[in-house]
Amino acid sequence: MELSCAMAGSSAAPPGPGPPAATGLMESDDYESLPSGVALGTHMVAGAVAGIMEHTIMYPVDSVKTRMQSLQPDPKAQYRSVYEALKKMVLTEGFWRPLRGINVTMLGAGPAHALYFACYEKMKKSLSDIFQPGGNSHLANVVKQRLQMFNSPYTSVLGCVRTVQRTEGFGAFYRSYTTQLTMNVPFQAIHFITYELVQEHLNPHRHYHPQSHIVAGALAGAVAAAATTPLDVCKTLLNTQENTALSSLKIKGHLSGMANAFSTVYQLGGVPGFFKGVQARVIYQMPSTAIAWSVYEFFKYFLTKQALEKKSSS
Repeated sequence: MELSCAMAGSSAAPPGPGPPAATGLMESDDYESLPSGVALGTHMVAGAVAGIMEHTIMYPVDSVKTRMQSLQPDPKAQYRSVYEALKKMVLTEGFWRPLRGINVTMLGAGPAHALYFACYEKMKKSLSDIFQPGGNSHLANVVKQRLQMFNSPYTSVLGCVRTVQRTEGFGAFYRSYTTQLTMNVPFQAIHFITYELVQEHLNPHRHYHPQSHIVAGALAGAVAAAATTPLDVCKTLLNTQENTALSSLKIKGHLSGMANAFSTVYQLGGVPGFFKGVQARVIYQMPSTAIAWSVYEFFKYFLTKQALEKKSSS
């Protein structure tokens, strides 16, 4: 996607004050020179819309990923593919089962992605592409993944929150905090670097170009997702506290800490255990990141165009 500040070494001309081109598509310098007073709000609005669309459209696949990462799944919840998993979930548990927990995800996705993209733009400009953006709701992650599990005892978001808080304490929502942070750094680094490299080839002048945003976003999501699957498996274990798996190792109480999660995954599944659900994770991330980048770029382009037209007419 186009970013509000040009890449270092970009061949784009310096920003100019002229209005958008008559064709309806702005030149890249106009597109990337949104007045600073409007830029932050533009990035946040575009990012919020992108995040909500990304997570809601792909949520059923995310539910499948959570189940396929189970270390000792129930015999009724063993799936060979994403399609088979979705089909079984709908036929045996109801049409809406793959969407359970989507409401808490939607509540968290908007503000998280507003900060996510705003941080990306700001840090890219300030640090010349050396950045560490991100935003994440740990409560939302824990609740979402517990609602997604097979035979989940929770039927609603509030019910899940209340039960977890009452039986495990508020700290339960942050058991995967260090794992999440550890995963976010390489994931975002791989994600954004891959995106920028692909964009450099497909869209070197950084015009608004939906096809390049979709392709670059999909490839970036796939590479980052595959590379960080081991950490995601550990995060899912910490969030769900998979009872069958923990009981088989005679682990009493609740599992906490990244080191304990890694040890548990290895004991139960060996090296292959760290890549459980990798297919579902890649299938989820490819369209997710393609949607996020393309929607984000469209709204940034649209809002930038509106701002520039207003400025030129005043």
